[in-house]
Amino acid sequence: MAKNKTAYVCNECGQDFPRWQGQCSACQEWNTISELKISTAKPARGSVSGYAGAVGGGSKKLKEIEEFEAQKLLTGIGELDRVLCGGLTTGSVNIISGDPGAGKTTILSDLVSRMSQLMPSLYCTAEESLSQFKNRVNRLKLDCNEDNLYLMAETSVEAIIAELEDKKIKFAVIDSIQAVVTDLANGSPGSPSQVKSSAQALTQYCKQNNVTMFLVAHVNKNNETAGPQTLIHIVDCLTHIECNDGQIRTLRANKNRFGDVDTVGIFKMTERGMISVDNPSEIFLSGSSTESPGAAITCIRKGNRNLLLEIQCLTTETEAEFPQRVCVGLNMNRIKMLTGILRKHTKTKIFHDTYFNLVGGLKIDESETCIDLALVTALLSSLNDFVVPRTTCIMGELSLNGDVRPIDSGVPRVKEAIQHGFTEIFIPFRNYHKSMESPGVKITAVKTIHELLELIN
Repeated sequence: MAKNKTAYVCNECGQDFPRWQGQCSACQEWNTISELKISTAKPARGSVSGYAGAVGGGSKKLKEIEEFEAQKLLTGIGELDRVLCGGLTTGSVNIISGDPGAGKTTILSDLVSRMSQLMPSLYCTAEESLSQFKNRVNRLKLDCNEDNLYLMAETSVEAIIAELEDKKIKFAVIDSIQAVVTDLANGSPGSPSQVKSSAQALTQYCKQNNVTMFLVAHVNKNNETAGPQTLIHIVDCLTHIECNDGQIRTLRANKNRFGDVDTVGIFKMTERGMISVDNPSEIFLSGSSTESPGAAITCIRKGNRNLLLEIQCLTTETEAEFPQRVCVGLNMNRIKMLTGILRKHTKTKIFHDTYFNLVGGLKIDESETCIDLALVTALLSSLNDFVVPRTTCIMGELSLNGDVRPIDSGVPRVKEAIQHGFTEIFIPFRNYHKSMESPGVKITAVKTIHELLELIN
């Protein structure tokens, strides 16, 4: 009779230890190590299989292997097709993760409804009742084929696979991978051994039967996919929904075996569900026809997409002992650095309460430095009460010595601005290229902050 061996595994990162301890030395988390019983029985050689199905049969020459090109299927959700690089790959296993309330179930409910019009589809929910799912379909007014759409509330992987086989399902959603269990592993739902074994069993079935599947995954407090890192290696595509302030959601592929991982999809959460935003620049521009001080427009880069963004600044006389600095969607440390550069190199004294805001509720990463010139321009515009024309786009990074440093992908950013009707564009001097030129558009290359101030004033 096989004996069971005791293992101690971290629920956050999957690292195992010879004995229990309070803190995981790998991820530095406390009280995340659980005791697991592992069977020492060795499986038969014929039962060993890989993530993509059965393996064995020896090696083969390259010319002996049958070539199979992955087929892409358009989902009808524009931004999702963009992130997946041309559509959903048939026979692939994908993960979608995100914070609670990010919209994972909402977008997958829309997706499974669309897929039911093309093939038998199954939505397996282990976290809510079937009536809750039906209410969501009715509330969002999703268009589905009721004869092809099957709903299931189940936590057993074996029962799910049996249902997939019985109904000849070709598209399935499992919500979520942390809630299902398999008889092939020990531990409670969500434990590293259960998550790994469940994902492996589902992936093997999908690969052998050409079933396309989405797995919903939870995230930990670091906004990373919860569970062992093996889970990420098993699947073909890993997508993540990021919540910005307000209704904006960004979808990014952190892993994709059938395309690149630089594409970002923009969605808007509404009462009708996750709406695909095909032209996000319209959201991040205020659309105001009146020109007023304190506004400047720049072009940022999200993945491989260029987005026009309006930065607003308001300065008022302070009523307290010390002036306030408030920013929404921006990094406060960068704001402090830019005000220090202005004070040092332009002798600008800012004894005012200063408020910064990004139109559309987007959050800017600290690594996005191309907005420096636009931030400075918006601040000076409000402080000195002059207007920056709404046909002007300003982009560039500002160094500590007052020089304007180049930015990446300068030519695509300029072309994006020209496409949206901007007639005057300020760029770093070292980013200028003849291919940027366009009839009726004035492109001005600046070297220092002093040149920019002379031109905008």
